[in-house]
Amino acid sequence: MSQRPFRVLLVEDEPSNVELFTAVLERDGYAVESVTDGRQVEQRVDAFRPDLVLMDINLPGVDGAELLRRLRRDPSTAGLRILAVTAHAMKGDAESFVAMGFDGYIPKPIEVKRFRAIVRRVLEGPPVRP
Repeated sequence: MSQRPFRVLLVEDEPSNVELFTAVLERDGYAVESVTDGRQVEQRVDAFRPDLVLMDINLPGVDGAELLRRLRRDPSTAGLRILAVTAHAMKGDAESFVAMGFDGYIPKPIEVKRFRAIVRRVLEGPPVRP
């Protein structure tokens, strides 16, 4: 019996990024769903049951930092692996995102090899949270 593919929920409002990220993730064998508005995230998490959420920080509706707080407060999603994906690539940003409660950070525009490596490491590594 084969194991189901890892499920990745992509939270991104830029269509070209959705297309690129989805193509890379699906090529690596992941099942991908996407939402473009922060207000859709909690509902999609409940329905799709992702192993990983790739979350843009600047979203329409509700920003990524607020969504992270909501998901971490809910016992059913507190341990969900969530990576920040954002164009905020200043020195110290990676540490700031981890301090907020993200499991890591991927800068945009993405470098495909690095993107793939970070996603693989987070999905296949030990859980960061209980």
